[in-house]
Amino acid sequence: MEKELIVFLAMLGVFLLGNFLLKLPVSLSMVAGALAGALAGGAGVPLRHLFEGTFVYMDTILIIAMAMIFMTVIQESGALEALNAVIVSKFYKAPAILLVLLMLIIMFPGMITGSSTAAVLSAGAIVAPILLLMGIPAPQTGAILAIGSIMGMAAPPVNIPAMLIAGGVDMPYIGFEGPLFFLTLPCAVFTVLFIGLRYCKNLDYDKIKGGLNLEIGKEYGFKLYIPILVVVALMVAGRALPNLFPNLGMPLIFFIGGVVGLFTGRKFNPVAVVSDAIRTTVPVLGKLMGVGMFIQVMTLTGVRGYIVVSCLGFGLALLYAAVCLVMPAFGAVSSYGAASVLGVPFLLALLDTGDQIVLAAALSFICSMGDLMPPTALAGNYAAQIVEQKYSKVLRYCAVPFVVCVLFGLVTLLISGKLGFLT
Repeated sequence: MEKELIVFLAMLGVFLLGNFLLKLPVSLSMVAGALAGALAGGAGVPLRHLFEGTFVYMDTILIIAMAMIFMTVIQESGALEALNAVIVSKFYKAPAILLVLLMLIIMFPGMITGSSTAAVLSAGAIVAPILLLMGIPAPQTGAILAIGSIMGMAAPPVNIPAMLIAGGVDMPYIGFEGPLFFLTLPCAVFTVLFIGLRYCKNLDYDKIKGGLNLEIGKEYGFKLYIPILVVVALMVAGRALPNLFPNLGMPLIFFIGGVVGLFTGRKFNPVAVVSDAIRTTVPVLGKLMGVGMFIQVMTLTGVRGYIVVSCLGFGLALLYAAVCLVMPAFGAVSSYGAASVLGVPFLLALLDTGDQIVLAAALSFICSMGDLMPPTALAGNYAAQIVEQKYSKVLRYCAVPFVVCVLFGLVTLLISGKLGFLT
């Protein structure tokens, strides 16, 4: 058995032991795995590499932290509740359109934070009562929340697995918006209509409006949505008019939007809101630091190169099968870990088959589906808690959308060369 394989098995074994047997957080389990790999590879305890690995994804960490603060601000201001009420009151006579718009609300927090957990706990908790009042049973509602939050996590502008894969091959995170929208929007629409439409043929608005906050929109009006519009405008201006308007960077854009949100809706304690936001996102940030450390040690010990060379030796059929089966399965541990450990070598192995940005987007999309995989299943477990169901009941209704999403990701990989126009 080759030395690199022994080191990799040691890292993976210690990681799994810490996460599943000792019930350590994923971040600490990755640190333990990294230390085990360094020792097994004869590098001792390489403090410099461990430190560097911790800060590999500092840009991504800043984006997530500021996005979560912005998300919490607009939630506390009442913007999400008002948007929910407007959509339901305007489109209750068209159930299909209503379901699609509610799905977009579920996705929104994930789109700007890159976290399925953030989407479920914020927008998911607001939309779930509406879906239940519309007549959708609790397990099916949980499935819509779970898939919707993952679609938000995979959608632009913030897709952390795509950032990790792109960073692993020194590719800038630019041009991903088109491919990621191409992947996520059709799957999100299919999921919510496939699961929910049969229960919503004849909606009783008088019954539904009891679960809506109609007063917040009347009290504050259009200004509730100004923070969201400011963030979108700054993102678009920096890219559409680079010569006239500077690209401020996403952390600063989210910070500006959060400050604007302090003055546009309900009054709240900014210090408490920021504290809650950071407390919620610390597990995600810890995972990124652990992943960075894990990948740094894999590079130091030659494991990363060994995996890349091994993947290059696969036949294409076996490689595609591994992408569809192994990457989501690894998500039972961490979808971010799947993106870093498997996404990078898979992308390098597939580079000659199509457009590299589309390939990276499709791989990140398939990685994201790992958030449904038990036992971790962050998106699924939180969704089940919100609708007060066991995750096993919710998972049943996620099965068909899961298969459809993975197959759609595979088709995108296969035809990536024809989808270059999306970038």
